[in-house]
Amino acid sequence: MIDLHHLDIAALRDAYTSGQTNPVAVTAYYLARIDAHNPALNAYVDIDRDGALSAAEESAARIANGTARALEGVPVAVKTNIAVKGLEWNAGMEMRRGVVADKDAAAVKRLRDAGAIILGTLNMHEAALGATTDNPWFGATINPHREGHTPGGSSGGSGAAVAAGLCVAALGTDTLGSVRLPSAYNGVYGIKPTHGAIDDEGLVPLSNWLDSIGPIARSLDDLDALNAVLCDGVDQGVTLDRLVLLDSFGDVECEPAVEQVYAKSKALLAAMPTGTLALPDNAAAVRFAGFVVAARELIGHLGNARLFAAEKLSQELRFMLDYAEGRSAEDVERAEGILARTRDAVLDAIGTDGVLLMPTTPQAAFPHSNRPPVTQSAFTAFANIAGLPAISVPAGVDEKDLPVAVQLVGPAHSEAALIALARTLDAGLNGFTPSPYL
Repeated sequence: MIDLHHLDIAALRDAYTSGQTNPVAVTAYYLARIDAHNPALNAYVDIDRDGALSAAEESAARIANGTARALEGVPVAVKTNIAVKGLEWNAGMEMRRGVVADKDAAAVKRLRDAGAIILGTLNMHEAALGATTDNPWFGATINPHREGHTPGGSSGGSGAAVAAGLCVAALGTDTLGSVRLPSAYNGVYGIKPTHGAIDDEGLVPLSNWLDSIGPIARSLDDLDALNAVLCDGVDQGVTLDRLVLLDSFGDVECEPAVEQVYAKSKALLAAMPTGTLALPDNAAAVRFAGFVVAARELIGHLGNARLFAAEKLSQELRFMLDYAEGRSAEDVERAEGILARTRDAVLDAIGTDGVLLMPTTPQAAFPHSNRPPVTQSAFTAFANIAGLPAISVPAGVDEKDLPVAVQLVGPAHSEAALIALARTLDAGLNGFTPSPYL
């Protein structure tokens, strides 16, 4: 008996073609795994059993008659701020509890049209404004690598579900790092595409100019397959010929294991000509500016509901929104200036053929009971601010056996080239470490 949750997209396709298994059996298997393990992990918030099994039957028929599509019979799950028809579409917010999507988001429709089977929707940090997925309304999601630890966020349910083998892959969203952070903490692969490359119709927004939908998976092959279905405008002609490094980490202190895998990654890419990125503002100022602008956008999206249903927002979220709203016009102008300078510096350094190598996060996952480090998005925010694609690659574990990761940021529409270069890193780092659930 093959362990079905170990099969990637290509292996599933082969198993279907050879008759070793079929989409109905695989879907039932994943639903059983969710039943067995989700109570401990709290990755899923809604499950579409009937819809998934019905889609599996359609996939089985297509495979039988030779009309299989690119993702035929592949079980995936979706962050709950992305609309899935018939499922709760709550964006991690109590004020949206009971809101059921009446149609699929554009990205979900792409997945279904390619034959993917949607298992359900996944937990996230409240309103996507945070990085722990310790949700006060829908519960804390647990990192499959360590009981009681954060899976990161805001796409924490997506990272945890993939790492625990509760789906083959998942969709998340990334505003200042929210696909790459949980990918790093859960030891899996995640890509934030060029801004706008994946249609965000059907997304409950945090920040229209920073948000991107992106996939999380257990292999680069699977990311590549998902990217081919989801992402528009990929430039297959991009070559990444120059390595770009931050001239300094500034005020960001990295854990020793992160420093070590970053150094190893630099060595693996040492044959590339190397330049540096000098940021005009320190990382703390950039993080703060990103928070202010994103939080103020969220205030606009919430509208009057924030005032008339304040009890349905957590105290933490209310505090952050009130703080952002209270910034003076000069503060906001200063924040916008910092982001503009950062964007220009990143774009200038990367140009059309450069790739920026950084740690994904300065630290590994930490207990939910700990105060979250303020530096979680220190390195991930730059790609969002510049609108560029970025990929997180697992790089092994620290002394506590918790995953650490590095990331690559490339020119606009260089997703294919980023995945190709990530393969070089992946081969050298050999950093994918299965969670105990695998």
